[in-house]
Amino acid sequence: MGATEFGVNHPLAVKLWSKRLFYETLKETWIGKFTGTSSNSLIHIQKELKQVGDKLTYGLRMLLTGDGVQGDETLEGKEEALVFHPDSILINQLRHATRSSGKMSEQRVPYGIREESRQALTDWLADKIDTGFFNQIAGMSGVTDTKLTGNNATVAPSNDHWLLATGVAGTDAETSLSASSVFSLTLLDKAVVMAKVLSPGVRPIRVNGENKYVCFIHPYQHYQLRMNTNTAQYMDIQKAALQGGQISKNPIYTGAIAEYNGVVLHEATRVPNPSGYVRRAVFGGAQSAVMSFGRDTASETAANWVEELFDYKNQLGVAAGLIYGLKKCIFNSKDFGCITISTYSPAP
Repeated sequence: MGATEFGVNHPLAVKLWSKRLFYETLKETWIGKFTGTSSNSLIHIQKELKQVGDKLTYGLRMLLTGDGVQGDETLEGKEEALVFHPDSILINQLRHATRSSGKMSEQRVPYGIREESRQALTDWLADKIDTGFFNQIAGMSGVTDTKLTGNNATVAPSNDHWLLATGVAGTDAETSLSASSVFSLTLLDKAVVMAKVLSPGVRPIRVNGENKYVCFIHPYQHYQLRMNTNTAQYMDIQKAALQGGQISKNPIYTGAIAEYNGVVLHEATRVPNPSGYVRRAVFGGAQSAVMSFGRDTASETAANWVEELFDYKNQLGVAAGLIYGLKKCIFNSKDFGCITISTYSPAP
């Protein structure tokens, strides 16, 4: 009786495992729920590089500032030029591989090397994407290895998008934060006001007709919120939200710990620690970051999956990777969709 078998590096098998790697990786990433192809997404996925190229340049058109004319006043000669500010994203390939010791080693354990490799490489790649996202939006300019920054260089937060309890923005001010500079709802209130008055403003995400922002905080910052027992602080707000049934199926609510003043809070262990006891929470709106994927010759996804046999076909090696780029949006040398909130937040 004949049996159908898809052997090592069979073209259809490679395509199947490439797809599984791509979709499982995006599902396993912490940031996956914040991605989307519309400009209403916190992480805007750009598709243009699925065809060809390694760099995508996109622009922001600024609002017109002129007063115009009234009545029959002459308009000719008083036209206003359109102003555009560019930004760009690079994509590159990030790969890793596993390799078995040999068939006898595989015989001793109830594991399939293919499947275990897929799971391990999925976890590895998801971790690199999530780490890159937080290093990007928090402006971790000290991290220079682009394997850890979404294949794009990081840029420090612009001062007008940087909020500290001391009221002074900048790296020097950040290192001088003291034990009184803890994370608080007051800082969230200030961030909301800042988002509205900046030019251009940090555009909120539309959720069921309402404007929402997202804020990523470290567990130490979450602890500081929970320990604040003053009236109308964190615990009271959480109770009121639960009693009011403020539940939404929108992805930005998935895994949220609370909502306050239109800001959905998420706890994330990857919120960066630039120095000492400082943590950089990130307040974000629509198009805080942009992400792009490349193409692959073996499939329509950006992932690649390669299997090789070594030592007279005794050892199976699996290499997998992704062609992608991820960075925060910066126009006219300023952050566009996010605000960095630096606090003194040591371990409790």
